[in-house]
Amino acid sequence: MLNRKAFLRDLIQRLAVDWHDYNLLHQALTHSSYTYESKQNGFENNQRLEFLGDAVLDLAVSDHLFRSYPHLDEGNLTKMRAALVCEPSLARVAKTLGVGLCLLMGKGEERTGGRERPSILADVFEALLGAVYLDQGLKVAGNLALRLLEPVIEDVLEGRLDRDYKTELQEIVQQRGSEQVQYKILREEGPDHEKVFTAGVLYKGKLVGTGRGRSKKDAEQQAAKFALVNKIGGAR
Repeated sequence: MLNRKAFLRDLIQRLAVDWHDYNLLHQALTHSSYTYESKQNGFENNQRLEFLGDAVLDLAVSDHLFRSYPHLDEGNLTKMRAALVCEPSLARVAKTLGVGLCLLMGKGEERTGGRERPSILADVFEALLGAVYLDQGLKVAGNLALRLLEPVIEDVLEGRLDRDYKTELQEIVQQRGSEQVQYKILREEGPDHEKVFTAGVLYKGKLVGTGRGRSKKDAEQQAAKFALVNKIGGAR
């Protein structure tokens, strides 16, 4: 059985945040499958904090890149940001922190490897940033994000990260004119704590790729990959 208290103490030390309200931390570490199975009224999961943390992360990374790399144009800044805030990058940081071992999670989700699933780990990282923002403010939350992402930033600069298919697709489209690609979630399957998303990517009003994933972001990446390999990219 997991010694959650010990892992939680280690996480608190790694975050180095002087919490005012530890309930926010616990909420950030509560997966929807836990509240779904336990049916505890008034016990909140981390989905709303994830929404908030996503915005905090986007602003912190954008501000850092804008100030640190004045020689880069908008396209390169966008590409760097996409590589930093993508699911694999956030999951990597979350795994380093050991957040999977601290999660309150439903038994069904845990049995299927939920504590190691990249989509869940990435979401928890964003939820933690949302919790820190509410507890400490934007400056502390932003500085925390940049401190934890520092190794990833180095890898981006050295070109050592996995491909970002959405950005690659957008660059190809921009070379062809002003038309933009659009992403749409076509289908959601399964209960709230075990959803699988199907995303589609549209170009000039036509569906040019679909993809499936355990998160919307991953499904969109897979759709962009399909479009690159089979449609738009293959037509270059």
